[in-house]
Amino acid sequence: MSWSRTARLAAPLALLALLAGCGDGSMKFAPACPEISLLAEGADLSRFAGTGRDVTDRVLEARLTGVEGACRAGRNDEVVTTLKVQAELRRGPAAQGRRLQLPYFVAVLEGDRILDRKDFVLEANFPANVDGTRVMGEELELRFPASAERGAARYRVLVSLQLTAEELALNRRAAGR
Repeated sequence: MSWSRTARLAAPLALLALLAGCGDGSMKFAPACPEISLLAEGADLSRFAGTGRDVTDRVLEARLTGVEGACRAGRNDEVVTTLKVQAELRRGPAAQGRRLQLPYFVAVLEGDRILDRKDFVLEANFPANVDGTRVMGEELELRFPASAERGAARYRVLVSLQLTAEELALNRRAAGR
């Protein structure tokens, strides 16, 4: 389909005219969001039963695969951030039962200072003959004070699995850290 030069210019100009007539004349932009990320060394888990480390001793393998997030302006100079954590879980031969829980935490930082930290749990129910699944956590809502001078982008949100010292050391060895 070929458009004439006049038609190509007329459509965007008409759209601009319509948009100019909307609202109260003030321009509002989406608020700056805090950085939301997975903590690299806390995104994987290999959990074993007892002291064995053989594949037959494995209870659970898990990996955080992402965090869905969105921001919107809240009331009284605040930014409201919603997020959902996503993970893949694999049930191991040493798992007891078909229901497994995967603890994780969400931490809010300003610079290097931790302002808040909360624990949560992802739950997975494995049907018979199924050892792998994907789960998504509940929607979490965080509120950040923000102003024109100090926006919510000064905050960071980190998500990590809740690991034991041994599990963290295993992740660090695997990553060569």
